[in-house]
Amino acid sequence: MRRTLDSVVAQTCPPALWVIVDDGSTDETPQILADYAAKHDWIRIVQKPDRGHRAVGPGVVDAFYVGLDAVPNRESFTYLCKLDLDLDLPPRYFEELISRMEDDPRIGTCSGKPYVMRHGQLVSERRGDEMSVGMTKFYRRRCFDAIGGFVRDVMWDAIDCHKARQLGWRAVSWDTPELRFEHLRPMGSSQVSIYEGRRRHGYGQYFMGSDPFYFTATAAFRALEPPYVLGGLAMMQGYFGAMVRGKPRLDDPELIAFIRAYQRRALTRGRAAAIADIDAKQRVAFPSPVGARS
Repeated sequence: MRRTLDSVVAQTCPPALWVIVDDGSTDETPQILADYAAKHDWIRIVQKPDRGHRAVGPGVVDAFYVGLDAVPNRESFTYLCKLDLDLDLPPRYFEELISRMEDDPRIGTCSGKPYVMRHGQLVSERRGDEMSVGMTKFYRRRCFDAIGGFVRDVMWDAIDCHKARQLGWRAVSWDTPELRFEHLRPMGSSQVSIYEGRRRHGYGQYFMGSDPFYFTATAAFRALEPPYVLGGLAMMQGYFGAMVRGKPRLDDPELIAFIRAYQRRALTRGRAAAIADIDAKQRVAFPSPVGARS
């Protein structure tokens, strides 16, 4: 947490307001946060009661909205960011994202790329260029409002990008030195085990409505990273187990159809080409810029 705090404080373009939600920490977190807030008047701490259990997905989004609800005059801000407290950001991270969004008004959400330390070396977590990553969702506020914010369920951090693209916005991430950040806790892990995290991801893909053939290809791709093979199999268990049990899915048939059309195109043409096709087609859906900048 200190590494995250220090890396944000050191930004060349720090936040105008940073609301940090403490949802029931029982260690030294409250005192550490209080120390930073006392030194920086743009840091505000919001206390949220402990729910008594970890709720990955909806719990994360609930905590985010507790913080967002504490922001006065939200409409006056041009950008907002959902940020986890387990990241080490490069110093020009926010400055670079804003610069790229200013150059392209269709970019609604973006991010850099996460890296993890393995055997003393930073290794990419290999996330696609067509998504902003969940631990640092940087948004143009107009786009965030247009998509209706985040779904309070699993896979919220992919559903938002698909919804933005459906409405004509672009979702993107870049793997350049000034935007590479260290993720201090690997993606796909959980408080139980990394296998539980992978099963949860599989269920999330089912909930989002992912095409089964596309998901199978994704699971095979993930089987090539630790935990080798078993991680991919755990993802398959989560997806097809939910299918067999008839679990509910996202209540947005048009978005599910949009997602599946992209995924099937990606299987035959590749993700980059599929995204380029969709971005060109959806340009007509893009809303004309309105309102003043701040």
